[in-house]
Amino acid sequence: MKKLILLPLILAICALSACKKNSNPTEAGFTVVTSFYPIYIIAKNVAAEADGVKIINMTPPITGCLHDYSITAGDMKLIEKADLFLMNGAGMENFSDEIASRYPKLNIRTLDKGVEIFDENPHIWLSLDNMAKMVSNCEAALSEADSSNSALYKKNAEEYITEIKSLQKEMHSALAKYKGRKIVTFHEAFPYFAREFSFEIASVIEREPGSEPSAKELAETVKIIRNSKVRSIFAEPQYPKSAAETIAKETGVNLFVLDPAATGPDDIKAYINIMKQNLAVLKKAFD
Repeated sequence: MKKLILLPLILAICALSACKKNSNPTEAGFTVVTSFYPIYIIAKNVAAEADGVKIINMTPPITGCLHDYSITAGDMKLIEKADLFLMNGAGMENFSDEIASRYPKLNIRTLDKGVEIFDENPHIWLSLDNMAKMVSNCEAALSEADSSNSALYKKNAEEYITEIKSLQKEMHSALAKYKGRKIVTFHEAFPYFAREFSFEIASVIEREPGSEPSAKELAETVKIIRNSKVRSIFAEPQYPKSAAETIAKETGVNLFVLDPAATGPDDIKAYINIMKQNLAVLKKAFD
């Protein structure tokens, strides 16, 4: 008889416990999957020290920008476990419609809200103004999906934005005297960066990573460099720089490496450190 009385009580307690657990996603663990490295670093900063929150990057950290990236079976398995999927937006993830179609209930958010997109270029995080907006958008997405940690997300985002704005001020001060300088870049990653610091991109060596320029394109770039009196060209650490080296040798200009922060270490300070290194490179190139 006691067993019959206790059974409904136990079931009721279990039901209440389940309800309580489901009301707070982080108690059961909250998984955020990011599309690629810059979004991963943003999410890591905003979710720092949040209990039960796991940030996982879908693509390997060496992937770089997601030009023509195809979703793998492993990616799909990872996305299935996500409580929130964060993407860059602005056309970077050409697989976004496929994911939305396969997982109609998945909470998908892009970080490009409020960012002015120009020339259909998705490398929006290379403007520090845009980066600050993306951090704010990440905080909003995380707070909406996991309200129990909203105060922490807001605090982390505010601190990170303050750090970004401080770096922005430092970079603008240091680079102001170089306004109007013409540069040649490796691929079309730097329009937002160039616009923010008032540089002019005279030519792009390889418009798509991995697509070697033709002899005609190389000759045209050499001509542009000579006519515009470009003093420096910039390759990227993510890709071979054979074409840039050929042009540098042909024109006698200096070759430097400018990092688009599309890959890097698993470190929440990575974006700040990469941009500081870019500042040092530009000062060396222009002085």
